[in-house]
Amino acid sequence: MHSIDQILGELQRFGWLDYVAIAAMFLVCIVIGIYFGFMNKSVSENDYMLGGRKMLVVPIAFSLVASFISGITLLGLPTEVYSYGTQYLYVAFGVLGMGIVMGVFYLPVFHDLNITSTYEYLELRFDRRLRMYGSVMFVIMNIAFLPIVIYVPALAFNQVTGVAVHTITPIVCIICVFYTSMGGLKAVIWTDVVQAVSMVGALILVAVKGSMDIGGFNVVIERAWHSNRLEAPDLSIDPTVRHTFWCLFVGGIFYWTQTNAVSQNMIQRYLALPTLRDARKALCFFCAGVLILMALCGYNGLLIYATYQNCDPLTTKLAKARDQLLPLFVMDTLGELPGMTGLFIAGVFSAALSSLSTCLNSMSAVVLEDFVKPYVKQPLSNRASTWIMRLVVVGVGVVCVGLVYVVQHMGTVLQLTMSLESITNGPLFGIFTLGILLPWINGNSAMLGGIVGVVAMSWVSLNAQWAIASGAISYQTKPLSVDHCDYTFDVANLVTSAANATHSTGQATDDIFPLYRISYMWYTCLGSLITIIVALLSSLVFGTNDPNSIDPTLLTPCIRKFFRFNARKSTDTYNADIFLQNKLRSDEVAL
Repeated sequence: MHSIDQILGELQRFGWLDYVAIAAMFLVCIVIGIYFGFMNKSVSENDYMLGGRKMLVVPIAFSLVASFISGITLLGLPTEVYSYGTQYLYVAFGVLGMGIVMGVFYLPVFHDLNITSTYEYLELRFDRRLRMYGSVMFVIMNIAFLPIVIYVPALAFNQVTGVAVHTITPIVCIICVFYTSMGGLKAVIWTDVVQAVSMVGALILVAVKGSMDIGGFNVVIERAWHSNRLEAPDLSIDPTVRHTFWCLFVGGIFYWTQTNAVSQNMIQRYLALPTLRDARKALCFFCAGVLILMALCGYNGLLIYATYQNCDPLTTKLAKARDQLLPLFVMDTLGELPGMTGLFIAGVFSAALSSLSTCLNSMSAVVLEDFVKPYVKQPLSNRASTWIMRLVVVGVGVVCVGLVYVVQHMGTVLQLTMSLESITNGPLFGIFTLGILLPWINGNSAMLGGIVGVVAMSWVSLNAQWAIASGAISYQTKPLSVDHCDYTFDVANLVTSAANATHSTGQATDDIFPLYRISYMWYTCLGSLITIIVALLSSLVFGTNDPNSIDPTLLTPCIRKFFRFNARKSTDTYNADIFLQNKLRSDEVAL
């Protein structure tokens, strides 16, 4: 029998056609950057950051999908379904709920204000302190998240080629920094279109070829059914169960709305569209696209189990990390077809590039609008603004390449970053919700709510991640077997992965504080509610605004009709062409 090293050596058949496929994808991105950077270049700051607010719906929708589905999702979701079943896929109902909530309550406000940075809204509605709070939280989260976005696909590339992670990450970063800094949002959008097509094509290719190899779709479903991986919704109301229908639906609405409606990374694309109607169309297409990609990832997870049901590569360590499971399957399934593995890896890198370019472009906008413009005495020229944004893109890119070394050498960084995300997401979403829905809340109350929210979520999520990392909390996988492996492996080191769990084993003992055991899907919801409740209570101390004195365009349309707004000067000090006083819009009539 062969050893694991011999098996991996046989599977790593990455030929010149595979390299050509990856190089072609990178070359297309570079050409797009050159085109929008030199031939059809941005003529103004607005053109660079928002495409002149004249972008088309379909490219924006593709960009939204590509930006949201990172390589982490592309590689992590199939492993989740492989190990723990399909329960997580019920988050699709949360995505649909997010589409309704965002389209009705949040999108009309941001689109009507014609702002560039979403955190400008916090200054318009509250004060400059809240704007800085939001911007700082955004910058911290992106700098923590971007190295993982780069590292995960590099790990996949390492699995199929043996090329060192730190050889490929600088190359990917340089290419992304080039077309993002040169072409601005237009280049990011059109490269996202190419990358979205590449992602979907890669997933379909794996699904079709893998299904054919084991006897078809029916075999995949049958094996998934017998192993209890096809699951009905878990209607338990226990918040400590990792994945239930309620935490995926309710918690999913909070998480996805925060990520899609108030995060600069995503809202910047909606603001690049000329009308609110177009933005809502893009939102509908985005929801449909995400659901399709999630379904493909979920099916590929079931397909991997159907293929490896008698010899789990995670247990035997044929796949040394959970994010290498899908690349291993691709090598096993597509390796005999020249160029096919390369196409798949190109799809994984596409997911990473789209997320990376989105974050870099958004970071440049936030730094310029929130950290530079408010503190310069003279208005910046278009040339100066463009060069500041380009330098931000380059600088953040360099920092991210350096932080990849940290990610590689600190095994708990992935969990720590997910904790950090939950720490900032909930309180930020709570502050925006206060501004949009509760006009009597003032800046002091919102600020205290945000600070208490961050402190509380830091305490909960960091302690929870420590309990998981130390083994105090663990979760049970679906049945996995190594009884019929046709290669040798080290039996003494058999370890079943416990990451991304769906069902608790019941080993989370009663001496662990209950809040540490709640599902991570509730974190954004919990952080938001803490922020809102503290702000409401603190209004008894700090007082309240006169709701009728608030500019109505800072509130969601369905709230405006409950107040009589005073005629007053516009609160907008950034865009003189925006009229913020008592505008009657079609949304208000409809609502």
